[in-house]
Amino acid sequence: MVRYKLPDGKVLELVRGDITKQRDLRAIVNSANSRLTPGGGVSGAIHRAAGPQLQEEAKRYAPIRVSECVITGAYNLPNDYVIHCLGPVYGRDEPSDVFLAKTYENALRLADERGIESVGFPSISTGIFGYPVDEAAKVALRSILETLPKLKNVKKVRMVLWGEDSYRAYVNALKELVGEVEEI
Repeated sequence: MVRYKLPDGKVLELVRGDITKQRDLRAIVNSANSRLTPGGGVSGAIHRAAGPQLQEEAKRYAPIRVSECVITGAYNLPNDYVIHCLGPVYGRDEPSDVFLAKTYENALRLADERGIESVGFPSISTGIFGYPVDEAAKVALRSILETLPKLKNVKKVRMVLWGEDSYRAYVNALKELVGEVEEI
């Protein structure tokens, strides 16, 4: 785990783990499809853990566009909310880096508007949407580090990364952006 404290006291964490088991976060982010239906990867895991009520509520907001985010209850998850975001398909939704950065920014702003103080993100668009994880990590972390200081309510952001390769990519990207970081 890496914990990076911003100058204003807000915290960015990088952890390996399961996004559906983040009990200390008020909201988690779903890397959704445009129809907000269960898919594979993160989306499928979130929908399975939350139960069928999640899809029932989410479908009222579909379809969503690239970089758009909507919020629902979390149902059987240990969180209060799920923020559903549509990240870019790499190589199709161009410029992918701009769309990906905007996706993180929009999710954080939506959380802030709702008074949510802690948010957990997966690595958006790096699964079936094909975004190379090394590139995505730099874009995601830069967007979070630029957006977080501008927010009133969000105090903690956690990147919850499923595999060791993704975790390492995010640790390396954070080091590149802020200098040396300590793994706990």
